[in-house]
Formats: sequence, structure tokens, C-alpha cells
Amino acid sequence: MIKGFTPRLYQETILATAAARNTLVVLPTGLGKTNIFLMLAAHRLKLYPDSKILFIGPTRPLIDQYMEVFKKHLNIAEEKMAVLTGMVAAGKRGGLWEKASVIFSTPQGLENDLLSGKISLEDVVLLGFDEAHRAVKEYSYVWIAKHYMKTARFPRVLALTASPGSDLDKISEVCRNLSIEDIEVRTEADPDVKPYIQEIEIDWVKVDLPPEFAEVKKLLDASFRSKLEVVKNTGYLRGITGISKKELLELQASLRSELAGDYRNFPLLRAISSLAEAMKVGHALELLETQGITALQKYFDRLREDAKAGKTKAAKRLFSDNNFLAAIAKTQQLHEKKIEHPKIDELKRIIKENIADAKGAKAIVFNHYRDSALKLQEELNQIEGIRASIFVGQMKKGETGLSQKQQRELLDKFTAGEFNVIIATSIGEEGLDIPKVDLVVFYEPIPSAIRQIQRRGRTGRQEKGKVTILMTRNTRDETFRWVAHHKEKRMHRILKTLKSKLKLEPAGQKQLDSGKFS
Repeated sequence: MIKGFTPRLYQETILATAAARNTLVVLPTGLGKTNIFLMLAAHRLKLYPDSKILFIGPTRPLIDQYMEVFKKHLNIAEEKMAVLTGMVAAGKRGGLWEKASVIFSTPQGLENDLLSGKISLEDVVLLGFDEAHRAVKEYSYVWIAKHYMKTARFPRVLALTASPGSDLDKISEVCRNLSIEDIEVRTEADPDVKPYIQEIEIDWVKVDLPPEFAEVKKLLDASFRSKLEVVKNTGYLRGITGISKKELLELQASLRSELAGDYRNFPLLRAISSLAEAMKVGHALELLETQGITALQKYFDRLREDAKAGKTKAAKRLFSDNNFLAAIAKTQQLHEKKIEHPKIDELKRIIKENIADAKGAKAIVFNHYRDSALKLQEELNQIEGIRASIFVGQMKKGETGLSQKQQRELLDKFTAGEFNVIIATSIGEEGLDIPKVDLVVFYEPIPSAIRQIQRRGRTGRQEKGKVTILMTRNTRDETFRWVAHHKEKRMHRILKTLKSKLKLEPAGQKQLDSGKFS
């Protein structure tokens, strides 16, 4: 049933495992995870000729991409394949499901169809989950997988990801939620994968925070510390140095849980309030250190609007903090003088040298924030020979956004060479097939193993690639660099441990259920 491609040895090895047991496949981006699902789909359809195959992915562009792979490589009539996304009218979904043997769907609509009884998973003999690291908490993958294992006559699950995360509890949760019985992991260093990996050169470009920025930073640091001092004085915090954003979020959740409607607990209320202010100041510091004045100015403008509208008490209270007000005034002055983060000049130099002067070359610049992405687009388009466009997710209130149709069209134009630089937020990290990218630039390091692996995997697919990471010295950029590095190392250690403990069924699954991995 397969046509037009020759499986690689590691794909065949993984297929053998996946044919026998529900399997989580962790494979670097660009090494053919979809083709492994395709091979297993052909195998299951041969075993169960009148059955159905279902492949779920988080976005419509990804779904369209899977469909193209199957049309090209699976020997099956095109009318026997169907795409179910939010664009398909509710009245048509049941009919498409009945006629098709291979279905590609986004999860939310599918969950609704199952709950309403429009469709049944009874005849689905293979269920695939792409970007499987999403299968945690309330995400639709979780309920669909549990429902599938209860209702399918011949269930088999194949879960695919470039990285399931670096936290033991989270990886165990993904495995538990998707009824995983075995794990297949490959890295760029594995001997059966190495022949297919193109060399990727990684270059760290370091800049210093300008003295003018240091003045704003000093004011924001003072404001941040004053908020945490209040939390400490109420007894909910031991010290105020070296606290990460993650720790602040965990503390916030803990305090809100402790409050549980007791609005007479004034010390607790004060701690929660001061913590909310601290987190807003912390975000301003991150923008200053890692992004620049334009992004920080836009953030201050939004906070001012929220304060005037009375949307959040924390925003309103910040505008009575002298250090915070002084930081805003200084930022405004820098914005008017058009003083920007030195990363912008470095980025322009890198793009000019690698893309503008190289015929047919393409780059992706990853940036965490939409405001910054717009600024970078404006700056890069000033370079002769550069045609840059932003690639962001769907529109949120008051922000720039692209519909999923527009995302697909932009990628097609990028592939065709109408643009040679894409400035992408996190939407560009997941799975989308951008065939040839010569350069990937991280505008900032990110403290996430998943996102670091996904970003890096955008280049070096067909020939040698290059990754450049911009980093501001003595800021959270440096912290984020090492956080991601250690998380990635930890992820591979955890996966090896889990794989060894899942060798026996049902013992492995029982261990997962009882949370005995450590």
C-alpha cells in the first residue's frame, strides 16, 4: 500500500515496536515521524481491511500537511480520505466520517462529535497523536485517548513528538493519558539516525545591555523587590533573591488555593495582590533584557489602559509605585530617541550576511513576542534583498494574527521564494514542513527543552544548516540558555528510565498508573 518512498532502517525498527504495542515515538524534527504513522496505517489497514485510521494534530495547517503525505505515499483512493477541522460544517462531518477509511482531524471538533454521538471510534484500528506532549491536563487528546481505549475493538495508539518535555511527572502523565506501552527514542547521535542528520552549526552571539537600559533595569528591579518584600513580610516567602517565574506562578496558585473564598484573610489577600504586581514587573524586566524598548513601551501602554479601565487592581496599583513610574518615563524617553536593543543590529548583520547576499537562501527568526516580531519585520525589510513577513498564530484581542488559511498561504509563499525571511512566534515551532531553511535565529534563548528542540529542527533537514542564538550577557537570557540545556539532558535520561520500566506489559503500565518512577 506504500508508494514513492523507501523506509529508513530506524523507521522500520520503530514500526516493529509500534505494530505490537501502543508507542510513544520521540524523534528529532525532520526525520519522518509522519511516515512512521503512514507505514503503521498501511499495516493496520492490511490486517483489518474494513476499518478506519485516525490521525489527530493540533492545527489545521498540520492536518493539511498529513493529508498531503498520505495522498502522495498511500495507495488508496483520495475519496477514502477526509479532513475534519472546524472549517467543516457540523452537518457534513458525520457523512465524511462514514465514507472515509483514513481521517485527519483537529482534536476539539472531534471531541464534540464523539460527545454528541455523531461518530464512533469502534472501527478505528489506529489512532495517531501528533505533538503528543500536549496530552496533559484538560487538553482534548486526553479524553479522546481514554474514550478510544474503551470503545475501539482493535485499538492501537501511536504518539509522536520531537520532545515530550523534561519533567518526569509530565512525561509519565503523557504516557498514562495515551495508554503508552513502549517508548522509541532517537537523538541526532544515534547510529541508525546519524546518516540522515545534516550538520547543524550553532553560533552564540552575545551582546551587552546598553547603559541606558541599565537605568530602567535598576528602577524595575527596585520595584520588583519591593513587591516581593511585602509577600515575604506576610510570611508566604522565605527569601526574595533568585526566584524564577515558574516558582512565582506556583506560589500564586498555592496562595489562591489557600484563599478558597476566605476574603477576610487580609495578610493572604495582600500577599496575592503584591505577587500579581511583582509578576507584571518581572514581565517588564524580561522584555527589557531580552526584547527591547519597543516591546516594553507597548507593554506599558497596555498596562496603562488596563489600569484606566479598572481591568486589574494590580495594574492600577503599579501606577502609584514611584520606581515603576520612573521606569516608564525613562522607557518613553528611550523610545522617542529610537534607542533599541543591540540584538536588532546584530540580527540585521546576521541576516544581511547569510541571506541578503546569498541567492535563494532562507531564514526563520524565532521571537517569543508578537510586538517584537512586528518590530523585527519592520527593521529587516529595510535591508536590500530581504523580504520578511511575520508568521504568528490566530488573532487575539488587540494583537496581530493570522488565520490558519493565511498561515498556510504564507508558508507556500515562503517555500516559493516570495519571502526569504519569516519571523515566527511559537506557532512556527511545531511540526510544519518548511523544506529548506538555511538559517534559524533565536532572538532569545528559551527555558524550554520542547521549544528549543523544535526551533533547532527547522534547519539542517536536507543540507547543512546553521542556528544562531542571540543572548544578552548577565541577564535572564543566560539563565534561560542553561535551563533549556539541562532540561534537554534530563528529558533523555527520563525517557531511557521510562523505556526500561515499560518493557513488560501490563507491569509497565501499572507502574505508570501508580507513579512509581523516580
